[in-house]
Amino acid sequence: MLKRIPKWLKNRYLLTTAAFVLWVSFFDRNDLFTQGERARDLRTLQKSKTYYTTQIEAAKRELDQMTHDPSALEKFAREKYRMKKDNEDEFTIDDAPSKNAQ
Repeated sequence: MLKRIPKWLKNRYLLTTAAFVLWVSFFDRNDLFTQGERARDLRTLQKSKTYYTTQIEAAKRELDQMTHDPSALEKFAREKYRMKKDNEDEFTIDDAPSKNAQ
């Protein structure tokens, strides 16, 4: 019966190499599927890193502008925190469409 088995299947180095490749590809803790998921996660994290880097740069520019320009600080306080001077009236316009405007 052993004479029917091809010679290349009797090669123990080939069998060991094939078993190693199968183990690393499918059964190991760092198999191919896990590596694919990690690569996808890495791309997502790199995109979020660029987003947050641009947000940090914009915040630094805004902080620098408010530090050196009092009118920019006043504009920021009026827009973000709706602050006003004592002798002013504040009018807020809502851009959202109302339900009665149909």
